[in-house]
Amino acid sequence: MAIILRLDRVMADRKMSLNELSEKVGVSNVNLSKLKTGKVSAIRFSTLNAICTALHCQPGDILEFTEDEPET
Repeated sequence: MAIILRLDRVMADRKMSLNELSEKVGVSNVNLSKLKTGKVSAIRFSTLNAICTALHCQPGDILEFTEDEPET
């Protein structure tokens, strides 16, 4: 199972910087940067809610599911 984070794309579409999103969401730049680069294994619903509120988007705009390739 692979969940891909598209936070960088949504931020670019909204022309919002990491610093601006950090201020609006109340999450450190470091943690948002990890989310943006996909270097996290979990995200709190409260954080996801705050990000979606700040970016005026849906969770599906930020998270994408892709199936793993079958092993041969």
